[in-house]
Amino acid sequence: MTGYINTIADLERQTYGLTGHTGLNNQLLKQAGGVAGIHAGHDVAGTAANGFSAIGDTTALYNKIYGQKVWSMLNRECNALSVIAKRPYTSSGWRVLKERPAGGSGNFLDLTGVNIAGSDANIGAAALRPDLIGGVPENAALDTHQDGLASIAPTYTQLFTSLKIIAHQFEFSELAMEMAAIDDGIGDIRAQLREDMGKHHSEVQNAMLVMPLENYDLNATNQIALIERNYTSLYKIISSKAELDAMAAGTVLVSSATTNELSNLYGTNRDAASFLDSAVSFGAGYASGNARQFTLTVLNSMLRDLRVAGGSPKVILTGYDTLQTLSDLLQAQERFMDRKEIVPTVNGVRGVKGAEVGFRVSTYYDIPLIPVAAMPSTGANTSCISDMLLLDTDHLWLSVMKPTQYFEDGISNGNPFGVGRLGNKALYRTIGEMGCSYFKGQGKITNLL
Repeated sequence: MTGYINTIADLERQTYGLTGHTGLNNQLLKQAGGVAGIHAGHDVAGTAANGFSAIGDTTALYNKIYGQKVWSMLNRECNALSVIAKRPYTSSGWRVLKERPAGGSGNFLDLTGVNIAGSDANIGAAALRPDLIGGVPENAALDTHQDGLASIAPTYTQLFTSLKIIAHQFEFSELAMEMAAIDDGIGDIRAQLREDMGKHHSEVQNAMLVMPLENYDLNATNQIALIERNYTSLYKIISSKAELDAMAAGTVLVSSATTNELSNLYGTNRDAASFLDSAVSFGAGYASGNARQFTLTVLNSMLRDLRVAGGSPKVILTGYDTLQTLSDLLQAQERFMDRKEIVPTVNGVRGVKGAEVGFRVSTYYDIPLIPVAAMPSTGANTSCISDMLLLDTDHLWLSVMKPTQYFEDGISNGNPFGVGRLGNKALYRTIGEMGCSYFKGQGKITNLL
């Protein structure tokens, strides 16, 4: 009866708007004398119809829809870059006091000149006689060596930085922008690329900060002059003459020119007793057989040495493998790593205590342990676990002249002639450099198994 649904065929005609006139019944669904349903597997390719199992060319009726969201399959964390303090670039260098007026430049006032004769040689000397460190007789004559008085002065020097320009450019055509907005495109391709390129810009800066010294080595394709265009690596800042010599002796660094270049920091060369030397624990050497087991003694000794030197470690950067090893060491002794709430600060603006603005991290002696996925390991032994960097961030910072900025121009901005193409060009740019005002307060532990 017309207007009533008595059969499946009536339902299909009603659903697809087909009338009951002759020649139109099941016109969409009839094939080879039989009627079949519309079936299209969402995880298989389309197949030819047999008249009963499926409609022919089902790919024309069913399309895979991918959605507009792009999911990253990469780990692009930037922990090293995140934990380093950022300060405005206000000067190209700074002055430092590298030696006392008397008593040397070590961590302690040097009073080992006990058997040195003659008072003249001990006033203002690097090694002082204990009886000539400032005690003078009554009514002492001024500027007379015999009464222990003479003019002395500390030793100063200057350090300077060369700003580094970090930039990443990308482009997209006019047609690509338009096509992405229709069909099964991702929509605004510019927004997606801005996000992905911005993450890459940060990830690369993070990689610069943890660049291993081995990557500085001169060879046919890797020139140290080019790698110096990057931010100065924490590995170069937190080093020592003894470490560089050991890396060269252990063939971790092949070129002597690289060792000489790495000894140069902020316009000054590290020497045997340089104020540029940080506390570095690498064991007996960097040969393959010199790698040592990671123990709590190694870490505790470094913390003690840093505090004796006047440093105050604020954070420890390391890899996930070393963090797991440390956790196993502590838990094996029925001790557990504490957790601590970190309250982020930006330019002196501090989060309110108690508000949900912090995050919880593992600590060791109340020093936060921050894992860095890109953390390298130093040593000839390929089984070494990640190094540990102990940072006093009061004296270590990223000096920023121009913060990260995004630039774009092209046909979407009405200026195709500016970029010389029918599309857009874009750029992320950051200008800055790493700075350090106290090297002995920074520490590094390497060559660990």
